[in-house]
Amino acid sequence: MGELLDLAVNAHGGLTRWNEVNAIKVAASITGAIWSVKGKADFLKNVVITAETRQEHVTLDFPGQDKRAIFQPNRVVIEKLDGTLIEARDDPEKSFAGQQRETPWDDIQATYFAGEALWTYLNIPFLYTQEGFVTEEIAPLKLETETWRRLKVTFPDNVKSHTREQISCFGRNGWIRRHDYTVDILGGATGLNYAFDFRNVDGIVVPTKRRVFAYEGDYQPVKEPLLVAIDMGQITLT
Repeated sequence: MGELLDLAVNAHGGLTRWNEVNAIKVAASITGAIWSVKGKADFLKNVVITAETRQEHVTLDFPGQDKRAIFQPNRVVIEKLDGTLIEARDDPEKSFAGQQRETPWDDIQATYFAGEALWTYLNIPFLYTQEGFVTEEIAPLKLETETWRRLKVTFPDNVKSHTREQISCFGRNGWIRRHDYTVDILGGATGLNYAFDFRNVDGIVVPTKRRVFAYEGDYQPVKEPLLVAIDMGQITLT
């Protein structure tokens, strides 16, 4: 690992502890303008996320509903709690082709977007140590009160995420402060994903709140609208 990635991994709990974790389970509320625009304002307002650490697999459970959604890179399944199939789609990424900004999503498309996003977010920075990821420290971002070190990350082709090249910004203590990217399935829409309210969960440090805004120019945030808000409650490592 490079020096910055090593700093970040150790700051978030270390690779030895992370390698003991099979999945991270999070009770969360996920809201924001993007969900409203896509006709899914309350889809993830009360959800339990289980993101595996060794393979790209996310399960979304909906308390009070007889429903579960399962994301894998090449298949999304929505089923009842007893396993009865409601609907499924192979190669779900293809269904976004030709969509416009206000094209509504169905449940499978909403699950795909949430799955590829949340799996990335919940596994950072440990994700970047996996085979196929290429990392490079680039020029720091100097703010009024602090300086963030930046790690450019190129994702391998077999991983579904927002886009192939993303940037993670880390504070002096190594905690992630922001995650910068564009989103391929949203036509290259921009995102500045701010992470804060950190919590130590059984030895792993997790940012429990995220706020995502668009950006323009040289990563200048567009403060309205708030695109995505993620608020985490109970977090469990298994």
